[in-house]
Amino acid sequence: MPADRGARVRTAPTERGNTVSGKPRVPRRLRTATAVCVAAGLAGAALLTPPASAATDALSVQYRTSATGATADQAEPWLEVVNTGSTSVPLSELKLRYYFKADGPTTAYRFACSWAVKGCGNITGTFGTLANPTATADRYLEIGFTAGAGSLAPGQNTGDMQLRFYRSDWQTLTQSDDYSFGAARTSYATWDKVTLQRSGALVWGTAPDGNTPTTPPTTPPTTPPTTPPTDPNAPALFDDFGYGSSSDPALQQHGWTVKSGQGGPGVPGATWSPADVTFANSVMNLRLTTDGTAAGTRETEIQTTARKFKNGTYAARVRFDDTPSGGPDGDHVNQTFFAFTPLNAPMDPDYGEQDFEYLPNGGWGEQGDIMYTTSWETYNPDPWNAVNTHTESRTSFDGWHDLQITIDGTAITYYIDGRVFAVHGEPYLPETPQWIDFNHWLIDLNGQTGSTPRSYDEQVDYVYFVKDQVLSPAQVAAKVAGYRAAGTSFTDTVPAG
Repeated sequence: MPADRGARVRTAPTERGNTVSGKPRVPRRLRTATAVCVAAGLAGAALLTPPASAATDALSVQYRTSATGATADQAEPWLEVVNTGSTSVPLSELKLRYYFKADGPTTAYRFACSWAVKGCGNITGTFGTLANPTATADRYLEIGFTAGAGSLAPGQNTGDMQLRFYRSDWQTLTQSDDYSFGAARTSYATWDKVTLQRSGALVWGTAPDGNTPTTPPTTPPTTPPTTPPTDPNAPALFDDFGYGSSSDPALQQHGWTVKSGQGGPGVPGATWSPADVTFANSVMNLRLTTDGTAAGTRETEIQTTARKFKNGTYAARVRFDDTPSGGPDGDHVNQTFFAFTPLNAPMDPDYGEQDFEYLPNGGWGEQGDIMYTTSWETYNPDPWNAVNTHTESRTSFDGWHDLQITIDGTAITYYIDGRVFAVHGEPYLPETPQWIDFNHWLIDLNGQTGSTPRSYDEQVDYVYFVKDQVLSPAQVAAKVAGYRAAGTSFTDTVPAG
């Protein structure tokens, strides 16, 4: 069978490992994955007086860090923007800059967002080089917002933006000589060593000498077409799941493997049950059954036999299930649709994964319904150390939903029911061909300890993939409707990876 995920004891994705004040936090060792530059320590600094420009525009920046050492695996500038004015401010008009001294002239850095009230998918991070380097700054991290972040109302702040950046070579960085770093800032306070621009004009903070941000060019970028062109002959996979059972010979002939036996992810000692992968009326059902014990837990998983899916559009219509059929509710179940590559060694640079994971009863420190989309670069199973980014929504997704992932050379975009849910970029883009997978498994035995057997169902109406084409949700719906109108229940023209 294809490479098993059993070696991956997935106690939590990176940003879900621990919680601080009820919010996701990255495990300390995980910080090799995403670093920040901490600037020259200003121990015990008092609250700063806003510059005149900030007072005029009534915007300010607050800063804290959770990585206070002179050196660190990653720099962790956590930021908030505050609006003390009388009018709303579109966040897409704002840019923040955090200034730091690079560890070397050729050292490269990568940005990540651990957690944000506005959603990490609505926050961007890019690096720039200063025109006039100083002793404490020759680079900057610029933070921006997409339109999805919305506006900042009078008297409000953005809430936590738990940001981080790290060296691309995973080496320890030095932050004690960084302009924007404040080692003593372990709780939020105004900080004028991070600048804020609105529509290109500086409204808060003081940049390193000779490096005041300037207004960008006014020529707007070319507006992309709302409906991307597609190649009607592009290689594609479509499956309507019109099978009789998990032992139907056509299932294997069409390139699917149903998992059996034991192994991760999930509760050690649980069993993967092919008999609980069933089909009726061209709908696949993945059932998870448990009595609150490992021995009494049966999980389900099905994945493509061939690793041949990378850039393109992935789509499926999936029904998530909040409540069990019989027995007590509350188990920490995980209902998924994802693509992934094997981990051939700890921190394998060729590993990748893009997940939809719905937890109807919480888990990984969450107490209720939550949807995660997580993009993985790599990880080490023991000791746990991961490089990923995620976006979450704390609401119920019970019922049918259209799920879609598009991957090109610049971004991974997640859609739910035709709307963008998250956008993740480098370093999380896949490097090698992947499998497509659905699984339904139990995270732990802590959610519900009752012994009455109960079952949860995740259903899949279809799966679709088109190679090297970025389709809109409307285009995916049209493709699926076209297959069904033509009486095509299965096709696979995707070449071997």
